[in-house]
Amino acid sequence: MGLVLFPGDGDNSSPDASWSYSGFAAFRRRLAETEGFALSQMRGFGGERPWSEVSTALEPLLDHPDDGGDDLSPTECTSILVRLEAITDQWASEDSDQLLQQHIEDARQLAGVLRICIEKDVPLVFL
Repeated sequence: MGLVLFPGDGDNSSPDASWSYSGFAAFRRRLAETEGFALSQMRGFGGERPWSEVSTALEPLLDHPDDGGDDLSPTECTSILVRLEAITDQWASEDSDQLLQQHIEDARQLAGVLRICIEKDVPLVFL
């Protein structure tokens, strides 16, 4: 069982980004750490810290149910894409282990999906 993020364009040939649930959790934890906070401290992830205490363009992606929930709008996709690409560049410049390499690949795949959502003006769907 896993998670798939894809453009809500009705085109089954559009690319998607997919993870196991544990893989997506690890990916989001690393994104949050890069943004300067621990996801485990946040409301909805076992902690009590409210999202209003952190500032990141990635919030719509990080504070989203693994599956279901609202789709992310093209506007949200745009802000996520800009920050995700900056983080990916940062990660690529670091000495990396195998897990970081996987996160870089995942981020690049997700960035491609986000670009399609923006270009076609369609939401990002979680399934």
